[in-house]
Amino acid sequence: MDDPMYLQSLSLINFKSYRQADFKFSSKLNCFVGNNGVGKTNLLDAIYYLSLTKSYFNSIDTQNIHYDAEMFMIQGTFENDHKPDTITCSVRRTKKKKFSRNKKDYTRLSEHVGRYPVVMISPADASLVLSGSEERRKFMDAVISQYDKKYLDDLIHYNRALSQRNKLLKDFHKEGRFNESSLALWDEQLIIPGERIHAKRVEFIKDLIPKFQKYYDIISEKKETVGLTYESQLHGRDYREQLLAHREKDRILQYSTFGIHKDDLDLILGDHSMKKVGSQGQQKTYLVSLKFAKSDFIREITGRKPILLLDDIFDKFDARRVSQIIRIISESEFGQIFVTDTHQTRLDDILSRMNTDYKVFRINEKVSEL
Repeated sequence: MDDPMYLQSLSLINFKSYRQADFKFSSKLNCFVGNNGVGKTNLLDAIYYLSLTKSYFNSIDTQNIHYDAEMFMIQGTFENDHKPDTITCSVRRTKKKKFSRNKKDYTRLSEHVGRYPVVMISPADASLVLSGSEERRKFMDAVISQYDKKYLDDLIHYNRALSQRNKLLKDFHKEGRFNESSLALWDEQLIIPGERIHAKRVEFIKDLIPKFQKYYDIISEKKETVGLTYESQLHGRDYREQLLAHREKDRILQYSTFGIHKDDLDLILGDHSMKKVGSQGQQKTYLVSLKFAKSDFIREITGRKPILLLDDIFDKFDARRVSQIIRIISESEFGQIFVTDTHQTRLDDILSRMNTDYKVFRINEKVSEL
């Protein structure tokens, strides 16, 4: 049985467009309605921050401070196994980010990740289809890290070792020398975590595909065929042997050309790349299905229903696909849901078709509950 977990309240001070704001939420469905640019998405990002210790949109913490203020603070209280947990995040321009749970500071932010799982669906997700492989690796890493602490530790270790190995290759070039034994030391730092990361990604994609296919079939009413393939240089190869085989190429190019940091996902529509042939609606259907599958996956692994953050999700969908998405999010597989929309009438129509408790907040210069 799923453990009850939802966000009861949220308080903001100097976060992005908000000088100060306070909210009390429904445990089921919460809607933020208002024009573009009034700060609806910033509220979802604040919730994301509390769950995963960082912004969904901007990795530089100080750039999320409101204009000329010196700091921001986000505080939220989660209902967690029938007990309240108060999480506080504060960022100052000249100091390290602080995160605390019930007034006790974390020594490592990774200790917090996964405690309150969350899934964000945003127009920014188009980068999963349109951008380079790094975005698709981030997608895999973000899911697995929410339920597997060892994976997150391996990822941190691997990225540090990769950075040091690349620095060493650049130093060799500058100094006009090459020392194989010192490079081999960093190879060893990559191999063990790299092999574990690869194995976890293989397992994750294998389990994700049927869930993803299920949601795409529902939203598209089985009118399109899609695919998802995990691509890795490591498939069927020995890591140590390949690092050795690529050593001369690495020396010439001054960076590491083999490894799980080159992994990618191939997103397919029919027999072609989604990026090349998919319409905006098809691409968005693909991404929404992928994120719904992510939520399913986390719930099955952890026994917890992730908080679902839906940013402008109904835009660029025809009425039939909107109806199918409403059908999906009305089901009990999902926990607490937050939705943003610019159209009050569209939102009213959607709410009239959902048999659930909800709250609606109008966002403009001031926040008001409808």
